[in-house]
Amino acid sequence: MAGQDVQLDALDGQLLALLAEEPRIGVLELSRRLAVARGTAQARLDKLIARGAIRGFGPEVSPAAIGYGVMSFVTLEISQRYGHPAVTAHLADIPEVLEAHTITGSGDLMCRIVARSNADLQRVIDEIVTYEGILRASTIIALAEQIPYRTMPLVKAASGA
Repeated sequence: MAGQDVQLDALDGQLLALLAEEPRIGVLELSRRLAVARGTAQARLDKLIARGAIRGFGPEVSPAAIGYGVMSFVTLEISQRYGHPAVTAHLADIPEVLEAHTITGSGDLMCRIVARSNADLQRVIDEIVTYEGILRASTIIALAEQIPYRTMPLVKAASGA
C-alpha cells in the first residue's frame, strides 16, 4: 500500500505537525492535543504509515555532526546494458551515498553523497565509478545549505491548514 496518494485533511495535517515538532509523542498525548479519541488518532496514524505518508520515526542524523562535512551531488551516466538495478545495488553498498534518484536530462542517476574532506570525496567518487556500468560521473560540491530538507510547508498546503 505504500506510495499511494494520500489526501490529507486538517486533522492529518495537525497530527503530522505534532509528530514533526515532537517525534517521541505517544498516541494518547496526540489524541489529547488533537481533541480526538485515542482510536481516531491511532487509526489516522496507521493510515498515514500504511500509505507511505510517514516513512519512519528514527532520528534525523546530521552527516556534518558525525564528521561528514562535505556534501555533494553526483550525476551518473550509466550503461543501458547494466541498467539501474545493478548500478543502484553498487551504490547502496557505499555508506556515503545518502540517496539516489533516476533523473531526466544529461544523466541517468543523481546521488547525494557526503565525505569527511575533499580528499575523502575523491575516494568516494573513485569508489562509485569503479563499477563498470557507470560511464561518466559529474560532481557538484555544495558550499552551504540554504533551505534544509523540509516537508511541513508541503503538509500544510496539502491539508489546507
